Amino acid sequence: MLRFLTGLGIGAVIAISPPSPIGQPSFLPVCTRPSTHRMCNDGLASWYGEQFEGSETASGEPYDMNALTAAHRDLPLGTQIRVTNLRNHRSLVLRVNDRGPFVPGRLLDVSHAAARLLGFSGRGVARVRIQIVRLPRNLPYRLACPGSRLYAMN
Repeated sequence: MLRFLTGLGIGAVIAISPPSPIGQPSFLPVCTRPSTHRMCNDGLASWYGEQFEGSETASGEPYDMNALTAAHRDLPLGTQIRVTNLRNHRSLVLRVNDRGPFVPGRLLDVSHAAARLLGFSGRGVARVRIQIVRLPRNLPYRLACPGSRLYAMN
């Protein structure tokens, strides 16, 4: 069943499915506009390092503090993003392979190597700009609206 809801200037298409079997959550894409996934977002980034080395990321791969990776709350895993430190204008392309940050007010967590190359490993946090370079090719769904935000429903 599909429903279209409007309110507060936002329209959303919501897909409702039958309940999933116990232990088997179902996730459905929901397309909204306006989006918080603009092609460009500014916010605070922090880094995480040794204490997470080798632990499993949301993508299933082990965390490597020397890889050029990032954690974002809801960009699809595998998305390539350009991260620019707004203080010194250093820029890198990172791959989103984890979820986070879980600290209020932060937009992105990057690996220690990324923070070092971006010039903020000593400070711990930096104001950055995130630009989507490429979405992963193996998405199990298509985003219906360019620049849309994806929500998972169970």
